[in-house]
Order: sequence, then structure tokens, then C-alpha cells
Amino acid sequence: MPTILIVDDSASMRQMVAFTLKSAGYTVVDAVDGEDAYEKTSATDFDLVLTDQNMPRLDGIGLTRKLRDNPKFKTTPILILSTESSDSMKQAGRAAGASGWLVKPFDPAKLIEVIKKVLR
Repeated sequence: MPTILIVDDSASMRQMVAFTLKSAGYTVVDAVDGEDAYEKTSATDFDLVLTDQNMPRLDGIGLTRKLRDNPKFKTTPILILSTESSDSMKQAGRAAGASGWLVKPFDPAKLIEVIKKVLR
């Protein structure tokens, strides 16, 4: 099964996302912010990264840029799951290399559907 890195500074959000993904059969690793996530990518290969936007130390767009600069993550799907829904934020995410943008609160069925699509 694919391994997904979930990145969010909210413990309850990490738990909800992890529960949703594990229930669908995915292996999940979580990180508390972008810096923590980036450190974890050096030791593990991930099939998909699902990150929040607004986090301390390194936000989702910053993490996306850093990952895209790493040859190992050139083609890895990166989804941003955030309360941010403005077009300018979504464009910034796309410019950084994000594969998609989902808005919180999320619908678990829709989240799994989107992940299945980008993992094809």
C-alpha cells in the first residue's frame, strides 16, 4: 500500500486525516510542521505528501518548494489541505508545485477519492 506523509500542526487534524487514510488501507507517517516533514523525507520515500498550509517553522507552500527542489520528490503528488481557500493562495500552491488544493473541513470520502486519482 502507498505510504502517505501527513503534515499538520494540529494534533486533532493529524489524527482525523490519519484515521481516514488508515481506514482506506494507506500507511501513514505524520509530521508536526514543514521542517519536521522535510527531515522525515530524508529517511523515507513517500508516495504522496498531504500538508497543511499555515504552520510554524515552514508552511505548506514552503515545504512544497523544498520538496520539489529535491530530485526524489520531483513527481511525488503533493496535496495541500488547508482552511485557506483564496484563489491567490491556490495559485501560489500551484506555482510552488502542489498537485492539488483541498479545503478544510474535509469530506473523508472526497479526500480518499482525490488521493486515489493523484496516485494513479
